[in-house]
Amino acid sequence: MKKIVVVGGGQAGYSASAKLRSLGFDGEITLICGENELPYQRPPLSKKYLLGGFERERLFLRPESFYQEQDISLRLGEWCEAINLEKKVLKLTQGDAAFDAMLLTTGALPRYLPAKIGGNLAGVYAVRDLADIDKISAELDRCERAVVIGGGYIGLEAAASLNIKGLHVTVVEMAPRILQRVAAAETSYHLRKLHQARGTLVIEEATTEGLIGNDAGRVQATKLADGRHLDADLVIVGIGIVPNTQLAEQAGLEINNGIKVDRHCRTSHEAVFAAGDCASFPYREGRRIRLENVQNAIDQAECAATNAIGRTAEYAPTPWFWSDQYDTRLQIAGLGSGYDRIVTRKGSGKGAVSHWYFHQDEFLAVDAINDARSYMVGKKLLESGKSPTADAVTDPHTDLKSLLK
Repeated sequence: MKKIVVVGGGQAGYSASAKLRSLGFDGEITLICGENELPYQRPPLSKKYLLGGFERERLFLRPESFYQEQDISLRLGEWCEAINLEKKVLKLTQGDAAFDAMLLTTGALPRYLPAKIGGNLAGVYAVRDLADIDKISAELDRCERAVVIGGGYIGLEAAASLNIKGLHVTVVEMAPRILQRVAAAETSYHLRKLHQARGTLVIEEATTEGLIGNDAGRVQATKLADGRHLDADLVIVGIGIVPNTQLAEQAGLEINNGIKVDRHCRTSHEAVFAAGDCASFPYREGRRIRLENVQNAIDQAECAATNAIGRTAEYAPTPWFWSDQYDTRLQIAGLGSGYDRIVTRKGSGKGAVSHWYFHQDEFLAVDAINDARSYMVGKKLLESGKSPTADAVTDPHTDLKSLLK
């Protein structure tokens, strides 16, 4: 094994490259970054960075000197245009790159509104990369009203930041409630109240029919299907992301809700591995899932790097996530899909509460709101395969740590 190429310069790409060196791999490592930025953190973008409380340099995972010291060839501003698996060569925008093994960490792409309904108007943004947030930040001083289309985590985080910056914010969600795809009604209700208390208007079960622009081609309103017009100087589109699988598809790799990998993060080609938002992997009881969070990007990329150099590691994560909105932190452990019962436990701190997901008495997940203790206990229970009873969880006399015994 002499040459490994990592395609994608996000959290997963950086983590894979760094792991290869820490494992003692002394061959060539090339990290292909489409952006002209050093690999950087994404979670602060819609929160601290947008609010101006996080310096740009702090976003970068490592300084440029790190890549020089680790002898990682960092190719910024280059895109991979095609993969020739037979010859093991990548066609890049500035030349070719040969490989013995390759890691695809291509991430995901935001969904955009179609241009025919105003998606290409000035003042309309997705929240995905550093360039997006820099453009939004440059607009804020001359904006008074913002509409956020999409009531998922990214949309709600952006809405909170815009509200704090002094804009009048409206969140428009097509589903009957915000966070419907990813959280129980109890969690949705809590966060809806949080935003409404800060003056944000949350409109659910509302379809965006189109965006209306002025004569200069800038957005000035959002039109809903029921005829309402919402004035907007700025529109954030947070309607989800899709795995970036175009390269993998062109190369003939198997796709299944992302680039299909096995428990060793290997794709349908023995020399190609994938990790992060772009990859789907086997989960419990024959399920296949794709996780869109930082810890998955790190852990899965490190597992892929380990297997790429001939060692053996299996990827079997306990999913966990977090979201910061205003002064509220939501921490989630596990996957709540398929639940048939939710029980609620009040925490010891002000406003602390947790919602526990069960299916036929099996503990699946916990949403902990300003309640780090419940989160940590829930996560440890899932990691150990233990399932407390719902009655024990809701009993205020139960010491949560006793559930771990």
